Amino acid sequence: MAHKKAHLPEKLCAVCQRPFTWRKKWERDWEQVKYCSQRCSRSRSKS
Repeated sequence: MAHKKAHLPEKLCAVCQRPFTWRKKWERDWEQVKYCSQRCSRSRSKS
């Protein structure tokens, strides 16, 4: 039986400008999350 997730909040990544959705691991600090991945976080100074 497939489980569909409820509507989750989205943000745009500050580096790649792609939308990414809320994840459980970001539950406490969702307001401070700016990057969709560690790769984007590492490359932020290069962009």
